[in-house]
Amino acid sequence: MSNDTKIDLERYKLIVETVFDANNPSIMGSQTTHLLVSTMGVKGASIFVVNPGTDSLEVLATEGLSIGYVNKGPILVDKSIKLASNLKPVIITDTNGSDRLQYPEKAEKEGIRSIVSLPINLRGKIIGALRIYHSEPWEISARELSYLRLLTLNLGMALRYFRLSAVVSCTKDLLDEIHPIWL
Repeated sequence: MSNDTKIDLERYKLIVETVFDANNPSIMGSQTTHLLVSTMGVKGASIFVVNPGTDSLEVLATEGLSIGYVNKGPILVDKSIKLASNLKPVIITDTNGSDRLQYPEKAEKEGIRSIVSLPINLRGKIIGALRIYHSEPWEISARELSYLRLLTLNLGMALRYFRLSAVVSCTKDLLDEIHPIWL
């Protein structure tokens, strides 16, 4: 493994185990972003979910970024690294001079020099995004990108599981109120 490799099979396995061991989306997001930053040695990581009502990305969890950067303003899906237009990762090797950022001055002030943004999709529909931020230009390898793409598939399945679990729990609570003798 090259010294420049930021994610490998062992790191990937650790992160995926964390995704599947979590019992709610906030814990999953927090632990996943923490592990991404600590194991990959990057500046920061964020997991976003799409708010369909506002067509914006809302932070589920973030690690390594300042409150000022996280609260820089709404992250619009159609303006933020062009996620709405494709289901493929967007790699900004060097943010200096890039025209693909919604808040380029904020990224510069935060010390972000490269961003890897991967959509979290479920059956072709974008439901969120995973972003990795680095403080220096980063040429991500094909292997690293493959691991991160697999991670986003796992994140999408986990988010769907949490949503379905919440529906089942609400349904059970409702049935308990209507017919408490059923249980």
